[in-house]
Amino acid sequence: MIKTKKKKFIYLISPKRINNNQFFEDLRIIFSLRKVKFFQLRLKSEGNKKIIEISKKIKKICKKYKVKFIINDSPIIAKKVGADGCHIGQKDMNIKKARKILKNKIVGITCHNSPKLIKSAEENNADYVALGSFFTSKTKKTKFKASINNLRYLRKITKLPIVAIGGINSKNYKKLLLNKADFLAISGFIWKNKNLKPSEAIRKLK
Repeated sequence: MIKTKKKKFIYLISPKRINNNQFFEDLRIIFSLRKVKFFQLRLKSEGNKKIIEISKKIKKICKKYKVKFIINDSPIIAKKVGADGCHIGQKDMNIKKARKILKNKIVGITCHNSPKLIKSAEENNADYVALGSFFTSKTKKTKFKASINNLRYLRKITKLPIVAIGGINSKNYKKLLLNKADFLAISGFIWKNKNLKPSEAIRKLK
C-alpha cells in the first residue's frame, strides 16, 4: 500500500513529446519544490527505443528527488528500465499479467467512475486507482466523466489511494483534495500553460 503525504499530492504526467533538454531542467526545478510524489512517463506516439532512452534520464532525476517513476501502458518497459512501477488502462495489459511481470512494484489502474472496476482493482492487488475525468482535459479525450459526488461515494467504498484525473488546474484542484482524493494527476496545466512556465505553474498548487 502506498503511504500518502499531504505535502506531496501531485501525480505529474509528462507532456506528449519530449524533444529537448529544457524539459529535463524544468523537471529538476519542479521536483525540487517537493510537491510531486509520482512522475508518469506517457509517450503514446514514441517507439520503445526512444521511451527507454528518455526513461534512463528521468529515472536519475526521480531518484535524486525521491519521486516514484511510473511508466504508462508497458510493464515490460517499466521492468526493463527499473522504474518504480507502471500505470495501465482498462484496454492495456491485464492487471494480473502486469503484476506477474512487476512483482512487488507499483501497479496502478484507471477505473474511470466505476465501483465495479474499483472492486476488481482491489481484488487484483492494485496499488492505486485513477478516477475521472473530473474536468475537461486538453491532454486526453475521454468518454468517461466523474463528479465530486462520484468521488465522495467512491472514496467510501475503497481504501486504495485515489488519483484524480482530468483537466485539473490551480482553480479547481482544491475541490478534489477537500473531497479526499489522495493525489492529483496533472499534465496540461504544467506543460501546456500559455501564461506560466512549468516551474511557475507548479507553484500555484499549494
